[in-house]
Amino acid sequence: MGARNPINMSGYIVGALVPILFTLLLRNSNKVKKRGVPVDVGGEPGYAIRNSRFPSLVETAWEGISTLAELFEQACKQHYDKRLLGTRKLISREVEVTEDGRSFEKLHLGEYEWLTYGKAFEAVCNFASGLVHLGHKKEERVAIFADTREEWFIALQACFRRNVTVVTIYASLGEEALCYSLNETEVTTVICGNKELKKLVNISGRLDTVKRVICMDDEIPTSASDRWTITSFVNVETVGHENPVDADLPLSADVAVIMYTSGSTGLPKGVMMTHGNVLATVSAIMTIVPGLGSKDVYLAYLPLAHILELAAENLIPAVGGVIGYGTPLTLTDSSSKIKVGTKGDATALSPTVMAAVPAILDRVRDGVRKKVDAKGGLSKKLFDLAYSRRLSAINGSWFGAWGLEKFLWGFLVFKKVRAILGGRIRFLLSGGAPLSADTQRFINICLGAPIGQAYGLTETCAGATFSEVDDTSVGRVGSPLPCSFVKLIDWPEGGYLTSDSPMPRGEIVIGGPSVTLGYFKNEGKTKEVYKVDERGMRWFYTGDIGQFHADGCLEIIDRKKDIVKLQHGEYVSLGKVEAALSISPYVDNIMLHADPFRSYCVALVVASQHAVEDWASKQGIAFTDFADLCEKEETVREVHSSLVQIAKKSRLEKFEIPAKIKLLSTPWTPESGLVTAALKIKREAIRKALSEDLGKLYT
Repeated sequence: MGARNPINMSGYIVGALVPILFTLLLRNSNKVKKRGVPVDVGGEPGYAIRNSRFPSLVETAWEGISTLAELFEQACKQHYDKRLLGTRKLISREVEVTEDGRSFEKLHLGEYEWLTYGKAFEAVCNFASGLVHLGHKKEERVAIFADTREEWFIALQACFRRNVTVVTIYASLGEEALCYSLNETEVTTVICGNKELKKLVNISGRLDTVKRVICMDDEIPTSASDRWTITSFVNVETVGHENPVDADLPLSADVAVIMYTSGSTGLPKGVMMTHGNVLATVSAIMTIVPGLGSKDVYLAYLPLAHILELAAENLIPAVGGVIGYGTPLTLTDSSSKIKVGTKGDATALSPTVMAAVPAILDRVRDGVRKKVDAKGGLSKKLFDLAYSRRLSAINGSWFGAWGLEKFLWGFLVFKKVRAILGGRIRFLLSGGAPLSADTQRFINICLGAPIGQAYGLTETCAGATFSEVDDTSVGRVGSPLPCSFVKLIDWPEGGYLTSDSPMPRGEIVIGGPSVTLGYFKNEGKTKEVYKVDERGMRWFYTGDIGQFHADGCLEIIDRKKDIVKLQHGEYVSLGKVEAALSISPYVDNIMLHADPFRSYCVALVVASQHAVEDWASKQGIAFTDFADLCEKEETVREVHSSLVQIAKKSRLEKFEIPAKIKLLSTPWTPESGLVTAALKIKREAIRKALSEDLGKLYT
């Protein structure tokens, strides 16, 4: 065997060292990268940070554009013949009956059918003219009360062209809150679907100002109320086409939307958003998402009544992208409403960008893990190895899976996982609630795409902070968006000060052009949480507690409202403890309860059916159904033990750990009224509904 060529050997050595040196340099550069920097602001003293790349606040990213109506019109002129809005045709609707007698609706949906930018603009202009012909006056308000769909978007843009303020209402809103929202805003025209029209009919006698209802579906229920004129959506477009009316475009300061919060406490509040407010957020997000443009395909399925979705659907047309509509129950091939053997929305569309709330990403993670565990054997070992190798790399180790190995794991193992959401996802935006570190890492690795974690509120048009693509840290929400200044102010009662070491801590206050006008007809509450400083900057006091890391990124650590003082004077942060315990595989949802007259906490835990039943079968525990299993002492003991272990790992104090738990077998859904449409728990509603269970935990 001949002697090895020394030049070849040195080549191998260089080839091995270069990735290691590159990784070291990358890690070192990441350590010092400043994502947010201090900024001098007015108002209450505090510690304020701005985006490091933008010295001044961004109001619009498009020259000469100051409203959402102008932005949409410009996009339609620029991309006239390109596809814009896609909806799947319904092929068949079937009802499947399970062995225990329960029935489930299953849909067979076809391919996407498309409207071009030109045709969408025509539909918007026709609908705007049709509204005028129906008798809707400019100063009157329109409510859109429906699930996210093509008609929702067209109606919204049509109202903008006539400078008509749109009241957005979650399709899952209960009758009392619905009635309150419509009466408070004195809505005269409601645009809704079949399902929502039935809800309107039920409260028709309690609605003071509604004159017209426009139904998005062709089949209008025969039981519809005779108190209003009812017209189909298509008919309004036809009438508008035959009777065209010129646009009456808004100004930046005009109110575009009154958005009703999903109301985690009490009745919902209507947040007044101007065109300038929403445009500032849309402009800021565009600067953060890398390379967003005409090649991008966006899957729209979150409620358009949520600011995150409304901002996203105004941004995508502005960059020449494509919007395909779906629903949470038809999202994937295995979604509950999809007929077995047919395609879910993501498979049919193959989106490149998506917005998601943590609850949906948690479901994707749990679904994948369930399949991997069920397969077992070599498949599971291969998945676990691939996952640990990529996790090691993402956590910064140069001995993790990089380069060719990363590609191979992607091809051999993660390709099937990526196919769940269509196989082309390159960016995910997560907002609405905190995303667990476990889920964030899981999505990073299995989908091979970065997640931009956003923090914002309806009151700030979702504007506040956004994590950048190259920030691989977990548990943080990024640096301020270019449209926002984020300030921490002291909250001495809670023990949070901007002078704290090693990081400044305090209540999060947000300033900038995305901060809204306030609450509709609620001046008292508006004055309580909105302030204008001596420089004219508008600030919103969030009630959230945060801390700034050295690189200018924010971490949410607490919530003022969620803090309860126990009998012996210890403070318990309910949200903080729930976030820590929710990573237990046995937990689908959890609410911690602390009684000020007691010395310990208790918890209501919605059990994860797959995880708990899997544990029971391994233990040889017999049960008649899931409810029966949740009642068994050994099940409660196992889940409680898991929570205690996680609590200790999370370094929770003894008084923060629930001393007793109640296991629940029925999930909390928006329909049950126990969580909001954004899937945040409604504490008061849960306390009332499950007061008996809570009482027993303290006996």
